Amino acid sequence: MNPETALPWRGGWYSRAHTLPSPHCDARPEGAAVDLLVVHSISLPPGQYGGADVAALFLGTLDCGAHPYYEQLRGLRVSAHFFIRRDGALLQFVDCEQRAWHAGVSHYRGRSRCNDDSIGIELEGLEGEAFEPAQYAALAELARALALRYPIAHVAGHEHIAPGRKADPGPGFDWARFAKLLCLPHMRLPVR
Repeated sequence: MNPETALPWRGGWYSRAHTLPSPHCDARPEGAAVDLLVVHSISLPPGQYGGADVAALFLGTLDCGAHPYYEQLRGLRVSAHFFIRRDGALLQFVDCEQRAWHAGVSHYRGRSRCNDDSIGIELEGLEGEAFEPAQYAALAELARALALRYPIAHVAGHEHIAPGRKADPGPGFDWARFAKLLCLPHMRLPVR
C-alpha cells in the first residue's frame, strides 16, 4: 500500500471524506490557532433529508427557484468544512487550513470572529430533532482525527457562539452522548 494514501490527511483535506471544494472560503488570519469545532445542523428544504441541495448551497450552485424557502438564500455565500449526512457519510467542502464561512457574527471563549480559528461541521438535521447514531459516530471519529492534527480544545454548537441569532444544532443534539463517544476529556463541551 502506498504510505501517502494510508494517511488520514492530505494537507487540510481529510482522506476519509468525499471532497467537493467550495469557493466560499478564504485564508485564515496569520497566527490563527484552530482550537474550536463548531457543530451546526442544516437541511434543505428544512426537514427534508438526503438531497443534494445542502451541497449545492455550499458550492454556490443552489437553484433558488427550486423551492419557495430558497428565495431567502439567494446570493448567500456560506460553507462549512464538513457535512455529515443522516447515514454518517462525510463530505468536505473546505480545506481545514482555510477559513470556511459558517459561523457569521460570533463570539466564544473570549474571542470574536469564530470563523478565523474554528472548523465548522454541519449535521444533516433540523434544530430540535434527534440526530442519527451514524452521525454521532462519524462526528466523534472526525473530531478525534481533527484533534490529532490541530490544537482543538473546545467544541460548541452554533447556538453557543451566536446565541439569540442561531439555535442549531438545538436540543435534539445529545452533548453527553457525543462526549462519551468522543473519549477526549481535555476537550471542553457545552453543558446542557
